Amino acid sequence: MAGFDYDLFVIGAGSGGVRASRIAAGHGARVGICEDDLVGGTCVIRGCVPKKLLVYGSHVAEEVEDAAAYGWTIPHPRFDWPTLRDNVQKEVMRLNGVYKNLLKGAGVELVVGRGRLMDAHTVAVGERIVTADKVLLATGARPWRPDIPGADLAIVSDDAFHLPTLPKRVVIVGGGYIAVEFAGIFNGLGAEVTMVVRRERVLRGFDEDCRQAVQDGMQAKGVAFRTRAQIVRLERRGGAIAATFADDTVLEADVVMYATGRHPNISGLGLDKVGVHLDKAGAVAVDEWSRTTVPSIYAIGDVTNRLNLTPVAIMEGHCFADTVFGNRPRKPDHHDVPSAVFSQPQLATVGLSEEQARRVHGQVHIYEARFRPMKYTLSGREQRTFMKLVVDAASDRVVGVHMAGDDAAELIQGIAIAVKAGATKAIFDATVGIHPTAGEEFVTMRTRRPDPAPAAEAAE
Repeated sequence: MAGFDYDLFVIGAGSGGVRASRIAAGHGARVGICEDDLVGGTCVIRGCVPKKLLVYGSHVAEEVEDAAAYGWTIPHPRFDWPTLRDNVQKEVMRLNGVYKNLLKGAGVELVVGRGRLMDAHTVAVGERIVTADKVLLATGARPWRPDIPGADLAIVSDDAFHLPTLPKRVVIVGGGYIAVEFAGIFNGLGAEVTMVVRRERVLRGFDEDCRQAVQDGMQAKGVAFRTRAQIVRLERRGGAIAATFADDTVLEADVVMYATGRHPNISGLGLDKVGVHLDKAGAVAVDEWSRTTVPSIYAIGDVTNRLNLTPVAIMEGHCFADTVFGNRPRKPDHHDVPSAVFSQPQLATVGLSEEQARRVHGQVHIYEARFRPMKYTLSGREQRTFMKLVVDAASDRVVGVHMAGDDAAELIQGIAIAVKAGATKAIFDATVGIHPTAGEEFVTMRTRRPDPAPAAEAAE
């Protein structure tokens, strides 16, 4: 390795790339990393962190409304979008500095510019050429716009953090977690929001009952839905954008936002030049050790399209560094990874959905709870919480836990430890709850939901 500039060179300084570089440097490797944007990646710069701050801001209106029932008089509250927008960006810039200092403190050299592979050990960053024994791809994913007339009139999630003014009417195309989160943000800040979804419900891939609970909750808060719908054209009409649907109906808005998924960020990396293969979805193909088809090149995070979550990218990067540079081989474990959607109502989950569990385990037992949180009993707000346990009938193991409601992510993070440890329903039942909390419902569910009738009986 002495003949190379670095033992490891990382392309992409997001959460996964930064973790991998720091751990590798801690194992004694000479490490360089390149980035053509702010350091921190999608999550810190234009994703999880700034989005969650906007979510907090969008909750305030309801908090002010509910305050009256608790004896508070708050006269004439007023919201100022530029203040929230600029404060969020100040925090993003602070975190950018934090991440740069983390790299510097670990002895990792930051090279500014977009990296592209020249061969299996050579990376060009602008005019600079560097060589490395190992190269790690950690370039993440990027949003995309559809190929329809007027698509350039729409924004994507990256643009939403920099809007000059808060739009009064917003159309959001897509039903994934980014779409529902921004729908809740704009709705909570006072905009009129319409979601355009190709299917009947949002959040495909999540537990079906949870999908319905989230969509019902969003509708109750005033978000409108156009389901089984598709926009075929956008055009400017005066100060508005007119969205024409496949059925020739037209909906006007101040902002149209596309949140229809993200694609692996591979443009300009030179993957074909060096023989790095892609999978059918256009992501970098890797094995269980994060190795690509080129022995010296590895890849982690969203560019591999395995499980596109920031903590997963961090785990993959840490495992890579321990394996390659720390003499501690370990594979990333993608099973029972908890996740959350900061929609309104919030959704969090760990383990299998009911539908997945029936395919994997056959017979399962389902326990559910639906209730109005105590917080809203005085204000009268009709906001519900939904909780669900999925239990393998044969082993009594809890294989899935799901929640739609306030603080779902905070609660599921703790429950995830029990699921990862293989806790049974009997252990949940033996655990004393904390009263009065929403979380106690997870350990007090005793009545099984009746099993679904066989298909023949159901038809009758």
